[in-house]
Amino acid sequence: MNRSVRLIVTPLLVCFATVAISLGQFEFERRWRGRRDVREDFRGGAPDWQQDQEFKHDVFTFVRIEFSSGRGRRGRGGGWYGRGRRGGDWRTDYPDSDLNFSYRLQELTSMQVDPDGKIMRLTDDELCDYPFVYVVEPGRMLLSEAEVLGLRKYLLNGGFMMVDDFWGPDEYANFYREIKRVFPNREPRELPLSHPIFNTPYKLSKKPQVPSIHSGWQYGHTYERGYGDPDPHYKGIFDDQGRMMTIICHNTDLGDGWEREGENVEYFRQFSEKWSYPLGINIVIYAMTH
Repeated sequence: MNRSVRLIVTPLLVCFATVAISLGQFEFERRWRGRRDVREDFRGGAPDWQQDQEFKHDVFTFVRIEFSSGRGRRGRGGGWYGRGRRGGDWRTDYPDSDLNFSYRLQELTSMQVDPDGKIMRLTDDELCDYPFVYVVEPGRMLLSEAEVLGLRKYLLNGGFMMVDDFWGPDEYANFYREIKRVFPNREPRELPLSHPIFNTPYKLSKKPQVPSIHSGWQYGHTYERGYGDPDPHYKGIFDDQGRMMTIICHNTDLGDGWEREGENVEYFRQFSEKWSYPLGINIVIYAMTH
């Protein structure tokens, strides 16, 4: 781990030595969603809080990665893949998912959290100041050589990446091709339900599949798109010391559970409260303590 990442992780590890986790029910909060031109509107009704200025550099910051993407060709399921597909990109669910998740971390743990988060590129010099990054919709990811090198450096120097919201074998094939450019000799490995990431601090009874609020979840369908294997998969990529550098959340959309928590009580109770937030908090705690 390089020094810049260690400076951020060290105070958080101290925090987690006495971390307090509230296991009570999440409170549903109706939130306004609309255009955001100034900071108040940008937050879209998400709760705000003030950071302690004395420790403003010792807080957890949710970092979303902006990455390159491109168009592609049609897969067997009818969608675009390989070099992109129709649909979302790295901006998907932004900013609501980032803001709401940061708030829940601040509310339910003893972590001190930046209320606004950041957007960064894999080539940014400051990336290694932040030990956790979030990548969404990698089904249309197309990394430049500089981004490949930046991601490899970041992960091998102690960073952790969460990958979320992509569906079906075509989108997975695109992500797999890109991540193999980063780590040609490392293979993603399926995580068993017994893994600590599903059990600390929240114990999950299954690997969750969270659909978009606009999918057919009202009719009992939680698989969104693609063909073939409809089950959720959670895979890890590990370094030479066995540290997990990346968690790959495939055939699920945890971020929509964060983004849409204030829109529909039933969706909130069934997916946000029960699966998206507990697993998201587990992932961050695991990343910051391993």
